[in-house]
Amino acid sequence: MTATVCGSVSAASGDVTAVRQRLVRKSNANEVLVTAWKNVSATQHVTTVRWPVEHPFYMADADFYSPLLFTESVRQSLSMVTHTAFDIPLEHRLALDHFRTSVDCAALRRGTEPVELYLRTTHTRMERRRLGAARGSATVEVWRDAMPVGTAQIGYTASPPAIYDRLRGSEYANATEVCARTPAAPAAEEPLLVGRESARDVVLSPTGEQHRWLLRNDLTHPVLFDHPHDHVPGMVLMEAASQAAQAVLAPGRMLPVSLDTTFSRYVELDKPCWITAERLSTAVGWPQVNVTAVQDDRTAFTSTVTVAPIMRNWAALAA
Repeated sequence: MTATVCGSVSAASGDVTAVRQRLVRKSNANEVLVTAWKNVSATQHVTTVRWPVEHPFYMADADFYSPLLFTESVRQSLSMVTHTAFDIPLEHRLALDHFRTSVDCAALRRGTEPVELYLRTTHTRMERRRLGAARGSATVEVWRDAMPVGTAQIGYTASPPAIYDRLRGSEYANATEVCARTPAAPAAEEPLLVGRESARDVVLSPTGEQHRWLLRNDLTHPVLFDHPHDHVPGMVLMEAASQAAQAVLAPGRMLPVSLDTTFSRYVELDKPCWITAERLSTAVGWPQVNVTAVQDDRTAFTSTVTVAPIMRNWAALAA
């Protein structure tokens, strides 16, 4: 039996997991969420994602998944579609320009069995450029059974090695070398302040200043850094935004139900990156926090995080 991916990548059935790992860019097979995919049209594609009963990192508490598991599912689905439906070679590097998500908290309820979700990705733009580079925009709609889970809008680029290496320069093109000179992770912020149970899962380090942290990159983390990177992954930055928003609104436990994120520059692993957060004035709706990452005195990342308090009756609403 064989599994065919976009008519160009095939593997014996025993190697399908390895193929999926490469397509979603995860080294740990247990972190691969995408289980199936198909083309609906030239611009629309559906992927199936499975969430475990309990994820080792993306859990809000004992009853609810973290909204960042939704975000990671969208990221993996986009990677899968890009490499299969649009024939972007695996050697190309994907970079996010913007990533906007919105989730329904009730749909994040954890059950006693793994959860299967369906993601419909619709590309509104796919521009081919020189040397095989591409720029794309897509919207993603997600369902759990018949329940809408959330939506996402993404803008991204795909760069071939020749362009990416020139963009990153000799100092940063090699991920192994970058990781080797990356400093050890500094002390973690108090876990409960940022909505975490374990210091290992904290991506912020205290500075002694209110609402200002040093980005904490633990390269041994099995989920956030399951393979070498030449820069800080986007998922780490969005996790930092989520944790910073939680800290600003502490002590109540919050969920980042919406992130509106812009990636302006690569965030380097071997240089300090400062995370600041400020609560925005909102007359109605859930609280919002603006989070900014600055490195070398330049803004590298901004995210407006909308948060909602964890409410036990969400479970009843989702039942």
